[in-house]
Amino acid sequence: MPHTPPTLSAEQLAELLGLLKKADSVELKLSLPATDIRRLMRTLEVDPLDAQMRQVVFFDTPDLALHEAGVVVRGRRVQGVGDDSTVKLRPVAPEHLSPTLRSSPSFGVEVDAMPGGFVCSGSMVNDMAPTVVREVLLGDKQIKKLYTKEQRAFYEAHAPDGLDMNQLSMLGPITVFKLKWKPKDFARRVVGEVWQYPDGSRILELSTKCAPSEMFQVAAESRAFLHAKGIDTDGEQATKTRTALEFFSAEIRSQDQSA
Repeated sequence: MPHTPPTLSAEQLAELLGLLKKADSVELKLSLPATDIRRLMRTLEVDPLDAQMRQVVFFDTPDLALHEAGVVVRGRRVQGVGDDSTVKLRPVAPEHLSPTLRSSPSFGVEVDAMPGGFVCSGSMVNDMAPTVVREVLLGDKQIKKLYTKEQRAFYEAHAPDGLDMNQLSMLGPITVFKLKWKPKDFARRVVGEVWQYPDGSRILELSTKCAPSEMFQVAAESRAFLHAKGIDTDGEQATKTRTALEFFSAEIRSQDQSA
């Protein structure tokens, strides 16, 4: 939930404005040090028992060839809801996407904005029954079973040549706690996510979504809300997905070397 940083160059600002005209939505994000989550929960007046538990798993090569190509392949289990799978491309130039892809009900373009920068991504999502991801985690189903024909075609169009989905390594799963609430003194719903890494480290991310036309107004309101709570919005940002990918890829390489 950042402000749009004043350090953006004229070229970056022009790029951002162009993306906002073509995106479907905007998500304003802020990652915070997770060293004092209890204090932050008191400050933000949230109840941790309202959180929903999730499991997130990524699929990539041990050297993160997909990540380097800008492709993210993910599966997710959501407590009390069900499973979903996502194939994401970032960064993406919306004007280069085909009309067929843009018209797909399972595809969306979103701008993620955080202190110091922004990125535009295109995601194709598939909702599933609450057993499918676990079956893949247990090795009872192939990775491809998580993805629709449309998702696999999107993957094949952007993944490195010859890299079949079933050849990918499993990175994770990682446990995530997600909490949504409406603060008394803020007009929008806020989402908090705590990503718990196996080594005990954590990343806390706050976010709120808005329409592209509202971005600058909502960003200013978000910054004012957080500052009123004594929360610093100018700290170094950690990316939860990249952190997870790097953690698990290092784990896989270490296991391979010791085998």
